[in-house]
Amino acid sequence: MTKVTVCECFARDGLQHEPDFVPTATKRELIERFAALGFTRIEATSYSNPKVVPQFADASDLLRDLPRKPGVFYKATCANVRAVERALTDLDAGHGANEISLLVSASEAHTQKNLKRSRAEQWDNVRDMAQAAMGRFRLIGTVSVAFGCPFEGRVDEGVVVADVARFAELGVTHVALGDTTGMATPSSVAALMKRLSREVPGVAPVAHFHDTRGTGLANYVAALEAGVRFFDSAMGGVGGHPAKVKYGGGHTGNVCTEDLVNLFESMGVATGIDLDGLLATAEFCESVLGRELHGRTGRSGLNPLIAR
Repeated sequence: MTKVTVCECFARDGLQHEPDFVPTATKRELIERFAALGFTRIEATSYSNPKVVPQFADASDLLRDLPRKPGVFYKATCANVRAVERALTDLDAGHGANEISLLVSASEAHTQKNLKRSRAEQWDNVRDMAQAAMGRFRLIGTVSVAFGCPFEGRVDEGVVVADVARFAELGVTHVALGDTTGMATPSSVAALMKRLSREVPGVAPVAHFHDTRGTGLANYVAALEAGVRFFDSAMGGVGGHPAKVKYGGGHTGNVCTEDLVNLFESMGVATGIDLDGLLATAEFCESVLGRELHGRTGRSGLNPLIAR
């Protein structure tokens, strides 16, 4: 049976989109629930500048009291060397993350909009971050707008492949390919993933797709068939970009975890997720945000033909 790893992104990529602060204790309960369900990768928080993303002003407080389940990677997003230094301080105190992310954008315009610097400057920043990490975390690279940019349009596939190769040179073994505003198609996903397996075989690609135009699940199946085994998603399909950063238009949220897990398990693809608790946790996520979210499986139930 094919086995995959699904990273639950609700507590970080999902909550960054929320204008109201979610209490630290609630975030902690969310992450504990995700670990109990069997997620072995969880986006826990971000060492963002609180002035830019106030949702994560409690990053160190959250990590300090977060129980850890053996075998689980708890990821913290880092934007610069200062963020890595904060991650190291928490790690030295005995409660840090064990996985951090390094971010680039595949287009110049998105880099300027999202990171306020040029691509060349961001790559200098990423190199400095990787060196500052001193091999103490598992590093996850991310290439945003890998399938299309809301400002420049089509993105050269060769640029994305070159970015993944640059991550590999820095010792990064997992790189997420972000479909930031839902421009990917099954054919473009298959083409890029197959090219990466040929040209940068030492890196495991992570599919990180948004469901802007309702193509997220189809693109994940294309990635699976192209050999990808790592996937990102968020309960209820929430998130996409920080609340104070607007681009892309419409719904730019992540692919819904409960729908993705339901699909994979229906295909005989093992996610390792406790199906009996999945929808209860999705319902809890809705109660945290106080509204109905985007998941369809939560409304209709899991496919009754899934082998249990």
